[in-house]
Amino acid sequence: MTAACAALFVLALTGCGTGGYTSSGSQGAGKQLFTKACGGCHTLGDAGTAGTIGPNLDNAFEQSREAGMTSATFTQVVATQIRFPITTTSTGAPGMPAADTTLPSCDDVDAGVFCVADQDQAISDIAVYVGAVAGTGVVAEQSTDGKSIFTSKCAACHTLSDAGTSGSVGPNLDSSKPSKELVSDRVTNGQGGMPSFKDSLDEAQIQAVADYVSSNAGN
Repeated sequence: MTAACAALFVLALTGCGTGGYTSSGSQGAGKQLFTKACGGCHTLGDAGTAGTIGPNLDNAFEQSREAGMTSATFTQVVATQIRFPITTTSTGAPGMPAADTTLPSCDDVDAGVFCVADQDQAISDIAVYVGAVAGTGVVAEQSTDGKSIFTSKCAACHTLSDAGTSGSVGPNLDSSKPSKELVSDRVTNGQGGMPSFKDSLDEAQIQAVADYVSSNAGN
């Protein structure tokens, strides 16, 4: 367990500065929210996501789970990190966006854009879900539907109205309207801050998401 993770455990267990103890939430709602808001940056087997910008959550909690730490403890760690993210790192690596960015209130965004009615509840739902499944070894069956793949792999980084996503880490796809060939190349090989997905998506899945994005961007 890293020093940063250990520090989060201390905060979570003491309840100091954590925004309170998180004990209730919906795993079902949390999974849907995680996939849309967090999956583009984090790998989590149960959610079928393979983001590489942020920590692999299965790896982060596996050893601690094997050592006897409970899902309830992991829930506090996740909730704390969402509520009080390290937005600027000392290493220059990408920080974690604030909750107002990843889980914007529906009162603050345009209609049709991904948002949550109750941010505190959304955080609780995600934390309870991740706390229950991270590091368990469960791996979801990979989808072959282009929209589903985009939502689970790309939503946190890109804006695409058809998918209801508003990520701002990568290009706004409604504005750039990339061709199928360009999407396929970027998903396969990556570029700049965008990672390659060729190790987590097969060729059929890459073509499915490329077809979806190129057909719906800007519509």
